[in-house]
Amino acid sequence: MSSVPAALEHLLSSFEREHGTTMRVLSALPKEKSEMRPAEKCKTARELAWMFVLEQGALEKGMTTGFDWSKPPAFPPPPEAYGEVLATFEKGHGRVMEAMRKLTDADLTRPVQFFTGPGKIGDVPMHSFLWLMLKDQVHHRGQFSIYLRIADAKVPSIYGPTADERW
Repeated sequence: MSSVPAALEHLLSSFEREHGTTMRVLSALPKEKSEMRPAEKCKTARELAWMFVLEQGALEKGMTTGFDWSKPPAFPPPPEAYGEVLATFEKGHGRVMEAMRKLTDADLTRPVQFFTGPGKIGDVPMHSFLWLMLKDQVHHRGQFSIYLRIADAKVPSIYGPTADERW
C-alpha cells in the first residue's frame, strides 16, 4: 500500500490546522494597529499579514503552472484595509486547499522549480515545496505574534498557553 495518500491527507490536515491558528493570530491585532512598524526595517503589521496572501499565491502557482524565474516576480500591494487583507487570506486558503485536494500521487513527487539556497533555484519535489511553504507561514506567524505583543494585543494560543490565553 502506498503512503502517498496518507502523506497528502497529512498535508491537508496540517494546512487546515495551521490556517486556523494563523487566522486567530492575525485576527488578534486591533485594526487601528495595522500600520504599526516595530522597527524601521520591519514591515507594517498590514504588510506582514499580506505576506500570508502572497505565499498562498506562490502555493497555487507551484501546484498549477509553476514559476517563470526568467523574470522577477511582481507582487501586488496589500489593500489599505486590514480587514480586506484577512478576507483575502481566507479566500486564498480555500483555493489552496482545493488545488491541494486535486493532487495525485505523481504530483506529490514531481519537481517544482523553487528556492534551494541563497541565490539558487532548483528542483524540489512538490511535497517538499508544500511543507516548505507551510513552515514559512509558521515562521511569519511567529514574527506576527511579536507584533501583537508590541501592540499590547492579546497573543492567542499557538501551540500551547500564552501569557494571555492560559489553558
